[in-house]
Amino acid sequence: MEGRPREGAAAEAEAAAEAGAGAGADPDQDRQYCELCGKMENLMKCARCRSSFYCSKDHQKQDWKKHKQVCKQAENIPRPPQPESTQVCRDNSKKEQEPLQKQQNIPEKSAGFSKARVDPRSTPLIKPVSGPESGCDPQQVGHDLSNGQAMSPQQKLATEYIGPCMNKHGICVVNNFLGDELGLGVLEEVRALYTSGEFTDGQLVSQRSDSTKDIRGDKITWIEGKEPGCEKIAVLMSRMDDIVRHCNGKLGNYRINGRTKAMVACYPGQGTGYVRHVDNPNGDGRCVTCIYYLNKDWNAKEHGGILRIFPDGKAQFADIEPLFDRLLFFWSDRRNPHEVQPSYATRYAITVWYFDADERARAKEKYLTGAVEKGEKVELNRSTESCS
Repeated sequence: MEGRPREGAAAEAEAAAEAGAGAGADPDQDRQYCELCGKMENLMKCARCRSSFYCSKDHQKQDWKKHKQVCKQAENIPRPPQPESTQVCRDNSKKEQEPLQKQQNIPEKSAGFSKARVDPRSTPLIKPVSGPESGCDPQQVGHDLSNGQAMSPQQKLATEYIGPCMNKHGICVVNNFLGDELGLGVLEEVRALYTSGEFTDGQLVSQRSDSTKDIRGDKITWIEGKEPGCEKIAVLMSRMDDIVRHCNGKLGNYRINGRTKAMVACYPGQGTGYVRHVDNPNGDGRCVTCIYYLNKDWNAKEHGGILRIFPDGKAQFADIEPLFDRLLFFWSDRRNPHEVQPSYATRYAITVWYFDADERARAKEKYLTGAVEKGEKVELNRSTESCS
C-alpha cells in the first residue's frame, strides 16, 4: 500500500480500503468492532496498522479521515490474559455473588435466525434483586436515613444496589419492578400499539436498508409518554427516571442530564433476533441502556429471545431472559457488546437510553460543525441501532 501514488484523501482512503479488504476476518473477535458502525461480524483488519477493523471497504473509506491520524502510529499491543470468571451482584442486602457463564465460541454469522437454536445450557446466572413494588421486606427497604430523612424504596434500590452493581459489573438486573397490576397495564398498552399498526421495521443508522433484516428482526415505535393510550408507559418512564436520578453522580464518572424517547420493540417470533453489536460505538452521548421486559410466562428454553451480553475484557457472557416486569441496566458503550438470540414467540420490551452531559455536548458540537462525514453521522434525536 505504501508504494501507491496518492491523489488526495479519497484516493488514500480507497487504497487503505483495498489493502484492508485483503486481510481475512480475525478469529478472535472478543474486542473487535467495525470502527464506524460497531458491527462485530465478518470483520476485516486494516492492512496498514493491523489494529483497527471494518465490516466493509465502504466503511473503511468513510472512516479514513479520522482513522488515518492514528493508522501509521498504531501497533499491535498484546492483550492481557483474560480472567476465568466474573461476578454480578445477586442480592441487595447480602451482596452475594455468582459467576457468569464461560463464553462459548459464537458463530461469526448469526443472521440466519430461523436456523439458529437456543442453547439448552444457557441459564440466567445473574440473580437479581426485587424491585420496590414487589413486596420487599419493609424492615429492609425505605427506613434508612439519608441526611436526616427516610430513603424512599427507589432511592434505596438505586443507591445500595443499582449504583454499586453497575460500577462493579456494568450490568444490573431488577425483578418485579412495577408489580403485576401496573406491569400488566403497560403490556396492555404495548399490545394495543402493536395491533393498531404503530410499529415499523427497526432501522440501522449505518447500514443499507437491504441488509437490515439480516441484522435485526424487530419492529419498533417511539413513545414520548404524552400520547393517548400510553399513560401506563409514561408511569414506567417516570419510574425509570426516578431510579436514574437517584443514581446520578454514582454511575461511574457520568453526569446524566437527559434521555431518549422510549423505544417500544416487538420481535414477532419466527426466529427473529438481532446480531451481536454495540449500542453506542462512536460517542453519541448514550451512557446507560435501560430495558423493561413485558413477556408473561416466558420460557427461554422454548421461546428463546435471550439477551446475551459479552462484557468487554472478560471470558464470560451474561444471559438475560426477557421476563415479565424485569428491568435491566448496562453501559451503552463498547464495554457491553450484546445480541438478541432468536425468538420463537412474540417478545416485547421497552428501552430508554440515558445521556452523559459532556459526551452528548461533544457529539452535538461534532454534528453541528460538520466534522461528521456522510455515513458517520451521529443520530442526535434518537437511535434505532440498538436492541432490547
